[in-house]
Amino acid sequence: MIDDLDLGFDEPERGEKGRHRRSFRKRKGGSGGGRGKTFLALLMALLLLGGIGGGAFYGFDRIQNYFVTPDYDGAGSGEITVEIKNGALLADMADALVAADVVKSQKAFIEAAEANSRSKNIQPGTYKLRKQMSGASAVTAMLDLKNKIVNGLTIPEGRTSKNIYKLLSDKTKIPVKEFEAAAKDPEALGVPDWWFKRDDGKKVVKSIEGFLYPDTYEIPPKATAESILKLMVDNFLSVTGEMKFADRVQKERGGVSPYEALIVASLAQAEAGNKDDLGKVARVAYNRVYGEFDCNCLEMDVTVNYWLELTGKPTKTSAEMNQSELLDTTSPYSRKLRGLIPTPINNPGKPALEGAMDPPVGKWLYFVAIDKQGHSAFAETYEEQKRNEAKAKEAGVI
Repeated sequence: MIDDLDLGFDEPERGEKGRHRRSFRKRKGGSGGGRGKTFLALLMALLLLGGIGGGAFYGFDRIQNYFVTPDYDGAGSGEITVEIKNGALLADMADALVAADVVKSQKAFIEAAEANSRSKNIQPGTYKLRKQMSGASAVTAMLDLKNKIVNGLTIPEGRTSKNIYKLLSDKTKIPVKEFEAAAKDPEALGVPDWWFKRDDGKKVVKSIEGFLYPDTYEIPPKATAESILKLMVDNFLSVTGEMKFADRVQKERGGVSPYEALIVASLAQAEAGNKDDLGKVARVAYNRVYGEFDCNCLEMDVTVNYWLELTGKPTKTSAEMNQSELLDTTSPYSRKLRGLIPTPINNPGKPALEGAMDPPVGKWLYFVAIDKQGHSAFAETYEEQKRNEAKAKEAGVI
């Protein structure tokens, strides 16, 4: 009798995150009725266990779970918020829901999601859900935008950390001083120690500047200053990791550390008036500091403005800066400082990072904006630069 029973199981396949997923096949001429087969299989298993002895019934729950997906019934009760992180797979979403007791098992959610063609539309973010929902109810709820808590904030490229704290404070009502306090220890926020390595012999200054990646963020309802900054740092690490930023800089930039390249990316972000010029401006910075420029200094007004902001003074246009500010050699962000400045001067976006990681080849030492769209002309000599400046004046740019 047992030999004639075909329970219809194929070999296990690998599913999400390496878990086994069972594949079912119909018997030839059979209807494929899942409930009848499941009941028969359970009955036979119980009979077998009964023959072994009453003590074997401790394994009944395990056998039942093997054949039947553990799941709650209905739409659940109460209210709970669950965060789905960026890049989460179905298995990751299921883990978060199980941990919050929204669904009974990972399998219940994954099976319901796979059965719903719209489940691919579930987005990262924070959801208002109920406890003890069926897998299908949880999927339906997460596809309903009314259940998604929208609290987004866009951080533009090139903002300084001080400016970012103000934007975050305005949105969350968390005081700026709490962001400043959290930012004092970048490593506690997730910046690895190896990022603060310099190959130019300069003293390392550990600053959060440069690591607060510009993007649109969903701010969780009970977020703290520390948790928000950690979210931004984590995003920076993900983006630069996908770009292989550190690896490529170390292999291709000839003695420039990833931190120095991050400083250059921030300079390009501040100086370039158009995204098309980010890589060229980065090349100018490299050529001035590491090449045959007279003083091996940056001579970029944006570093002066960063120091003014750090010290609580109003920033200025180049035309407004006086000679003492332009020629100051006491500031750590002086235009005349030999080599690179101590830290990045803002938080650059991906195009600026790409420009610093892989700048175009060129011997440019100068540049000037020549049109109202922010495009610049680049020059290798000061004489050529003067001609470009004349074009800029004709265009009414300077």
